[in-house]
Amino acid sequence: HRRMALLYVEGWAPEYGSPYETDEALADEGKVDETVEIAGLWKPIDGVDDGVVQIGFVDGVRRVDARLTIDEPDGPVPGICGTFAVGGVVWDRTVPSSELTHARIERLAVFGNGKAAPIPVAEPQLAYRSESVPDTDPGVLVKRFHSAMRQAEAVLSEQMAQTGLFVIADGPINDLSATEKVGYIKSHRAPYLNPATNPIVGRLRAGQRTPLFLIGKGGAYPRYSWYQRLADLDGGHSWTGVVRGEVSSHLDLETAIVVANRTAAVLPQVASEPHIDPRAPQNLVPIAALERELRRRLGDPGFVYRALRSAVRRQPTIAGATP
Repeated sequence: HRRMALLYVEGWAPEYGSPYETDEALADEGKVDETVEIAGLWKPIDGVDDGVVQIGFVDGVRRVDARLTIDEPDGPVPGICGTFAVGGVVWDRTVPSSELTHARIERLAVFGNGKAAPIPVAEPQLAYRSESVPDTDPGVLVKRFHSAMRQAEAVLSEQMAQTGLFVIADGPINDLSATEKVGYIKSHRAPYLNPATNPIVGRLRAGQRTPLFLIGKGGAYPRYSWYQRLADLDGGHSWTGVVRGEVSSHLDLETAIVVANRTAAVLPQVASEPHIDPRAPQNLVPIAALERELRRRLGDPGFVYRALRSAVRRQPTIAGATP
């Protein structure tokens, strides 16, 4: 007896049970070198605005559209399908204004257990490409989806930087070519400084930064990094308003210092306000505006979900006969 494998779109909320958030950063193998800029006692360093005219900001948003199941004879294979959007805006400081200059929408299905299945095209604008991963953990499926978005962000950041733009890319840096692009990290999940130097972060004022330190010395992906404060907020703790920047160590040290000084001086000018954005001040105004536009371009989630279910009902057979 032989039975066909069938594809199903699950009927519960796509994100239910998977509050999996990850941020694919370059591996941190290797040591942290705190002496690359200042070999002696660390003190806060004032940022320097060198008059850069245009700044590019890059970010991405993602949404899981539906959970999928391939009903194989030897057991169900989990999958997800989702949509991500990656875009860039350019802030012209002489106007001042920001303009959306790049936007890319991609729809991706990820299946576990090394399986893959074509997704019936519900509408011309709802074409999903399929990938597979060996694992069946739903978190790993979401991680692969998120990683695809981060890779697209890295490509766009490098494309914009290659035109001569100074680029701020939301999230850890994922491309180490020697261009002036900064990975902008809003949350702090790993300690990088030793206990003797770490207190300097609490002493930073808005527009100041720490000296540069090298993450991953001796590893495959070394990069320069620093902490800086965006705003001085009443009632905050010592790290309130602190973000971390990182640049490729393929830049010469002098250029990395110029970029860190520029970032420390300029980003406080576009820090968000607490009464407007709950992620203030870290969620920069141009990035928040970019996120809103990209989410709009993802399309209505209800429409996408209904179209997927309808398409799968019309074309349920997705694989050849299996013993």
